[in-house]
Amino acid sequence: MSRGDVLSLVRKERVVGIVRRATARQAHDDARALLAAGLSVVEISLTTPRAVDIIARLARDTPAIGAGTVLSVDEVERVADAGAGFVVSPILDFEVVAAARRRGLVVIPAALTPTEMVGAVRAGADLVKVFPASTWTPGAVRDVLAALPDLQLMPTGGIGRDDAGDWIRAGAVAVGLGSALDGITPDELGRLLATF
Repeated sequence: MSRGDVLSLVRKERVVGIVRRATARQAHDDARALLAAGLSVVEISLTTPRAVDIIARLARDTPAIGAGTVLSVDEVERVADAGAGFVVSPILDFEVVAAARRRGLVVIPAALTPTEMVGAVRAGADLVKVFPASTWTPGAVRDVLAALPDLQLMPTGGIGRDDAGDWIRAGAVAVGLGSALDGITPDELGRLLATF
């Protein structure tokens, strides 16, 4: 899947499922469960043991598997080699953004302020992870987008199923959801996506 295709899928689905677990087996099983429920965009956090191996296994038959908590150029190279389609970072590291772009990956670094958000875009970010979203509100995102309407934001961190739609209606392109997706069924996922 091309970089443009991955980005289109994120924009269409509007949810990036985040998997971070204590064991590789749990992470693999949870990612498979999200995919089976109908979610197409899943991120495996590199804080998970053997995360790169999990990404490699899932990338064989999954359109948009990504890596989360990417902090270095070396990690970008490793996940790109494993078949990741996108990388997400909890920080804004310009070298990570540049490396991801060189490898043809969608890149989503984090930012907390409007200045950082614009800096991320100027550095080449496709989307900007508003992190942690728990320090923001949907209304604050709406206000930032009123002044900076070209920003493509993905709030992540502390968002639940009940308020995910509020962030999308405020203008976010997508939301990152982790524990809020635990145990979600296909019907529940369908209802969630329908709220957008």
